[in-house]
Amino acid sequence: MAALLAGAGVQSLVDVRSAPGSRRNPDTARDEMQHWLPAAGIGYRWEPRLGGWRRVKGPSADIGLRNDSFRSYAGYMRSEDFQAGIDELLAQAADQQVAVMCAETVWWRCHRKLIADYLALVRGTEVRHLMHDGKLRDHRPTAEARVAGDVLIYDGPAVEPE
Repeated sequence: MAALLAGAGVQSLVDVRSAPGSRRNPDTARDEMQHWLPAAGIGYRWEPRLGGWRRVKGPSADIGLRNDSFRSYAGYMRSEDFQAGIDELLAQAADQQVAVMCAETVWWRCHRKLIADYLALVRGTEVRHLMHDGKLRDHRPTAEARVAGDVLIYDGPAVEPE
């Protein structure tokens, strides 16, 4: 992982896992990563305010997202905690090349997809995804997303639940 990150010019990794540990890959536990990444010349920071697995009560305005957990996270993205986490991420990214990681390997099945949408559409930030082969791909925002002021709402064409 360190070689992949370094090859892409990443200077710091921001971990957005709600529970930053792994039984399957113990080297990716927060307690381990905060040691071996800096030893490889890459900073590490856990950002719990951007973690997934959020539960928002009540009806969701984000009817364009078919996944319940994505709808919940989209609702959470309108919170002060999320905004503060994003502000800190962007402040860090102003000074160094930053990558965001979670437990899900592919970004389009992870809440990182929604974070990337927010950064690109609301904050006007260039977002690229680092693939397993080391290639960087520009983020293409979710079609159902709509900017309303300084928030993102996923109320485009409704998609049938899985």
